[in-house]
Amino acid sequence: MAGNLNSRITRTMVVLTLTAFTVVYFGLMAYFLFIYDWLYPDANYDETWRLGDTVMVGLLLAFGLTTASIIGWRLARRIVAPLKSVASAARLVATGDFSARATLPPSSFGEAADLVVDFNKMAERLQRAEAELAYSNSAIAHELRTPLTILRGRLQGLLDGVFDPNPELYARLIAHVDDLSAIVEELRTLALSNAGQLDLVCANVDLAAEAAVALDAFETELAGAGIQLTRSLHPAATHADRARLRQAFIALLENCRRYAPKSVVHVETGVAGDMAFFRCIDSGPGMPEESVARAFDRFWRADESRGRSLGGSGLGLPIVRAIARAHGGEALILTRNAPGLAVEIRLPRSTGPAPN
Repeated sequence: MAGNLNSRITRTMVVLTLTAFTVVYFGLMAYFLFIYDWLYPDANYDETWRLGDTVMVGLLLAFGLTTASIIGWRLARRIVAPLKSVASAARLVATGDFSARATLPPSSFGEAADLVVDFNKMAERLQRAEAELAYSNSAIAHELRTPLTILRGRLQGLLDGVFDPNPELYARLIAHVDDLSAIVEELRTLALSNAGQLDLVCANVDLAAEAAVALDAFETELAGAGIQLTRSLHPAATHADRARLRQAFIALLENCRRYAPKSVVHVETGVAGDMAFFRCIDSGPGMPEESVARAFDRFWRADESRGRSLGGSGLGLPIVRAIARAHGGEALILTRNAPGLAVEIRLPRSTGPAPN
């Protein structure tokens, strides 16, 4: 890879100057030492300026300028070639072809390489965003279709007198409305997170205390799924939004309830280095290794039919990661040899006063 543009232009200007000087200097020396006597053999040397002198100087200057122009033209080509490649790819991207990529010509300067690499990364991200948007729109329509169809069918049955109005039927209708509301709220949370507009009301909190509140609130649901709950909650101070933290914790516990029934779920909190963590480990069927990379993708399920039969929307883990990242942390799936799934939320440790 050639050097950067500044050094290339500097070197080229030096070469141009030296080339022009060399051509003119040595050309004039050759002219007056050898060619002059050949052109004017009978003339005594004097200071009279002759037509031949003018022609020779003109030829030398023309030759020097031509040489310099060729060198400058080659430099300009090397500068313009990557720019043309980026411009051509940019026009294709502007028309909606996000697969377009710029190419880097040989011997390009460093800034051109950086420009092409950055442009291709941008185009790749746009392509992924476009594909994700198309997939998300399709998935949203699919997720909302089922509860809406059920609601319409039940309401139409009530209108036609097929169903008798009773508290049990109304309770089921309300449950479907709640499912719709939950999906809409999850989508809203993800949209705000992607836009960097997820509002947080942060305070110094202890992950152990917040985890205990979430576990107590969800313990009945876990017991109903035959889950044996164990906990190891050690103090872990951080600066976070209590409501959002509990939302993330409940999402992980709900994930265990749906996909790891009749298992052992172990929840622990603690500190590792400069990070505080909340870890949720179950002994359920776990997730195939090839599926781990997509576990935090919206609407994605390792088993589509199984996920829908259990009522999952495919938004639980993405919301967990969105909340963790909104706090400057991360959510990830831990590698372990035992069966089951281990998900960890890591947040920066608090440096302020101890939480109340």
